[in-house]
Amino acid sequence: MRAVQITSLEGPSAVEVVEVDAPEPGPDQVVIDVKAAGVSFPEVLQTRGQYQIKPPLPFVPGSEVAGEVVSAPSGTGFSTGDRVAAFPALGGFAERVVADTSMTFHLPDNLSYEQGAAVPLNYLTAHFGLLKRGHLRNGESVLVQGAAGGVGTASIQVAKAFGAGQVIAVTSTDAKGEIAVAAGADAYVLADGFRDAVKELTGGHGVDLVVDPVGGDRFTDSLRSLKDDGRLLVIGFTAGSIPEVKVNRLLLNNLDVRGVGWGAYVLKRPGYVAAQWSELAPYLAEGKLTAPIGGRFPLEDAARARA
Repeated sequence: MRAVQITSLEGPSAVEVVEVDAPEPGPDQVVIDVKAAGVSFPEVLQTRGQYQIKPPLPFVPGSEVAGEVVSAPSGTGFSTGDRVAAFPALGGFAERVVADTSMTFHLPDNLSYEQGAAVPLNYLTAHFGLLKRGHLRNGESVLVQGAAGGVGTASIQVAKAFGAGQVIAVTSTDAKGEIAVAAGADAYVLADGFRDAVKELTGGHGVDLVVDPVGGDRFTDSLRSLKDDGRLLVIGFTAGSIPEVKVNRLLLNNLDVRGVGWGAYVLKRPGYVAAQWSELAPYLAEGKLTAPIGGRFPLEDAARARA
């Protein structure tokens, strides 16, 4: 079968499409014909050897897919031909992949394969961050950094679906702001000067929660955008630099900074992902959670998709 391999750590342009043997399933694994695979920031980092998970070279990346079941163990609830989304550890950038039954989920008929492949990492991370770590309460206000990205748009939709009141997006351009509003944000503000804009939109009160997959130099003003007892969710550092917290800021206004390490959490808690999917499934089926698709690329254009 054809697959995309990372053969060197020279960046996204160095990936290669090669012929490899089809994977053999283990006793609790589903074989899936891949119709679409999601591209995420961690996979870009993997091409440079900068991600915390560093498989030996060469390897086939790809940790979220959607497709059709080829085979599954009996008694698992999966049958040949079922439409599914899955979260394999690796190997998703290929024509066929295996995934644990615990990380494979039925895909609602209203979602395309492309939309299904965009769900596992982004929406499960957003759900974990906002509900488990952020303790989102009905009517609370949420500020989303990097709001036009995968985690950003997922966080907007999950926040709205689970009862948030005002959701404000922070983006680097007006075009990205329109993407965030289309995903469900009530308003967007540009990253340059966002603190003052957020203050104006909230009547000077600030927000209850900040979702931050960006980090970098936005971090301090994100803290300053919180109202008393607010919570800032640290999800990633797409800006490239890891900010530092001056803890006096936390003390003065009773603020929390909370890490959102979805992968580390679920690896230690079998069954948690299935419970998450059960909570998200009704919203997926109702169309309240629908991933925007930024682009579609054939396997041969994997390098361009990850650039």
